[in-house]
Amino acid sequence: MKVECRTHLLVSIDCARFLLRQGLAFHGHDESDIFENQGNFLELLHFLAGHNDDIKKVVLENAPKNLKLIAPDIQKDISNALASETTSIIVNAIGHKLFAILCDESRDASTKEQLTIVIRYVDSHGYVIERFLGILHVRDTTALSLKKAIDVLFSKHGLSMSQIHGQGYDGASNMRGSSQRQEILREQRLKKALTI
Repeated sequence: MKVECRTHLLVSIDCARFLLRQGLAFHGHDESDIFENQGNFLELLHFLAGHNDDIKKVVLENAPKNLKLIAPDIQKDISNALASETTSIIVNAIGHKLFAILCDESRDASTKEQLTIVIRYVDSHGYVIERFLGILHVRDTTALSLKKAIDVLFSKHGLSMSQIHGQGYDGASNMRGSSQRQEILREQRLKKALTI
């Protein structure tokens, strides 16, 4: 039973990892049995079960009723765990290196403001590496609100504002305004950070 549960969990994690890596949606419009396409997650599980008897024995209709691992909340939990693991790897790769921060703000489908943060740094081989660090919901898009969101994310991941040596604020136009930017730079002692 232990091996079967482990196989079931690993298959669900691998399906989520594949969909995330490919940038594909998990869910279909309607995932009920009457529809031909039940969404990418379920379709991938069906595909794997159809090609591997060990997987077929433990997933979907062969899984215990209380351990199907196909509910949207379970998929979201798996995705969040993978995101946390990926972010830790990125932060460890950055270490104490200097980096640039690239920010963009927009509204999501529910019209909530959100801030996207990307880190750009140079690895030990001299290659420029650009990594997505997170999306944060913000109350508004004032410079102070965006700065607080960046502070929260940096604090959460153990990054220091003193590591920033470049800044870019594409859609986060409030951060580009000279008075707000200068105030933030003064407060964070980032006078040497380049701003684009």
